[in-house]
Amino acid sequence: MKISKLLFVVAIVFVVTGFSTIDIWGPTGHRATGEIAEAHLTKKAKKKIDKLLKGEGLAFVSTYADQIKSDKKYKEFSSWHYVNMPLDGNYETADKNPKGDLVTGINKCIAILKSKTAKEEDKRFYLKMLVHLVGDLHQPMHIGQKEDKGGNTIQLQWFNKGTNLHRVWDTNMLEEWGMSYIELAANTKDLSKEQIKLLQKGSVVDWVKDTHKLTKEVYNSVEVGDKLKYRYSYDHFPTVRKQLQKGGIRLAKLLNEIYK
Repeated sequence: MKISKLLFVVAIVFVVTGFSTIDIWGPTGHRATGEIAEAHLTKKAKKKIDKLLKGEGLAFVSTYADQIKSDKKYKEFSSWHYVNMPLDGNYETADKNPKGDLVTGINKCIAILKSKTAKEEDKRFYLKMLVHLVGDLHQPMHIGQKEDKGGNTIQLQWFNKGTNLHRVWDTNMLEEWGMSYIELAANTKDLSKEQIKLLQKGSVVDWVKDTHKLTKEVYNSVEVGDKLKYRYSYDHFPTVRKQLQKGGIRLAKLLNEIYK
């Protein structure tokens, strides 16, 4: 299948600006997750985060980990954006990337932020990374299969334009919906304190397992070459919104624990 001229131009723009179509929850998704997290921070955590980020909000810094991909000195962090595992497997038994993955990346960030000896500039860096990685953890195709690069080689059509399964979930559905990250964050489902606590239960590995259940559903939702339009968005965009909210609520949980 030949890529359209328009998609080719978009791909070039992503490369030039440092964004990769291979492993990003689109900027809108990341910013929405950051904005949602802000609403669930304790006053103490928010105060400490504001000081460390020098006034920049979580939504603003949420895309930092993708932006730095254009700089070779940050290449070591590339594998932190995803976890590869078979659809019938789990994190504990899956082959681990020796360069690290989402789980090891998030745990490293938490360790640095809790450290009493780490430099302020390092804590600022790893806080920005953490905001992004928790967002990535909740995009189902970031916990995809190695052989298809998390759905990137599964070619599809989105409103008659070439795309792939990963990009449909990262960006296409969000773009088609046409809401800003602020609108997405402001229109999340109302949850009780008990429901929020239930979402925040468990470890990072538990959250990977939770997302991986959706990963299986996403793979089964298409066949190579499918022409996706309104119906696919109607069926699956509620899941996108739910994952953005989960990511924000769980990010806030980690930050509140770090800055308690």
